Amino acid sequence: MTRREVAKVIALTNPVSGHGAAIRAAEVAIARLHHRGVEVVEIIGDDAQDARYLVGAALEKGADAVMVTGGDGVVSNALQVLAGTDVPLGIVAAGTGNDHAREFGLPTKDPEAAADIIVDGFAETVDLGKIREGNGAEKWFGTVAATGFDSLVTDRANRMTWPHGRLRYYLAMLAELSQLRLLPFRMVLDGTREIDADITLAAFGNTRSYGGGMLICPHADPTDGLLDITMVHSASRTKLVRLFPTVMKGTHVNLDDVTTTRARSIHVECPGINVYADGDYACPLPAEISVVPAALQILRPAPQVGHRA
Repeated sequence: MTRREVAKVIALTNPVSGHGAAIRAAEVAIARLHHRGVEVVEIIGDDAQDARYLVGAALEKGADAVMVTGGDGVVSNALQVLAGTDVPLGIVAAGTGNDHAREFGLPTKDPEAAADIIVDGFAETVDLGKIREGNGAEKWFGTVAATGFDSLVTDRANRMTWPHGRLRYYLAMLAELSQLRLLPFRMVLDGTREIDADITLAAFGNTRSYGGGMLICPHADPTDGLLDITMVHSASRTKLVRLFPTVMKGTHVNLDDVTTTRARSIHVECPGINVYADGDYACPLPAEISVVPAALQILRPAPQVGHRA
């Protein structure tokens, strides 16, 4: 971990995160930055593409960090601009999932404390995932890329207009459970290991959790240069329902119907299946999912006394 001087910050806010909570959180965080003598350039884009353009344009004028306020979606949006640069990312969590913030020990309900972490300037170098679809388009992700049952659930939830919030996701899950089936996956790991298997889902984790704390890849380490792969092999509705509570603790990887492995890159094929990364739609399969070591600087709490910075 290295110490950075933070005197100018680009502040990107997703106004709809947390049902509007991000706006208030951003106000508190920006006020704290001003209190500590930091210059702030505020950005709210009309949409994700506009926000990326505005952040990129602001970065050309110079900044010491980018602060995002919202959920994992706005973090993901910032990654598309910051990946491979030396500009660190600071997170003020104000979404429903907040898996990035949780992974890196950041506050999830205290925007002022989150702003202090950004000004303190302790940055760690971490890996990012990258998805390359068949047409060559690429998308960066920070947490988990999901395929199979969970991506089918998200597909269905996105098609539903009612109800709103988590209940829509739960109803979509029940509907997909009623149609649960094994899916014909083909994966080539690091160009040499081939997996042809009928499985329920496959998750590729740079970090441990998705969906607001579900530890789908409980041993993933965003500094090891590898993606953790979790595969569920059961088509039993009962077994899958019983699996979900164990995912919250990460103990599902000990079950007979779950296998895990690691790789630097994975070519993934499965007809009719989409990839979701950091909770957002990425692309249809086939795709290449890989890790890019040391692709991001992220601002974290100061090291504890006695630990090396």
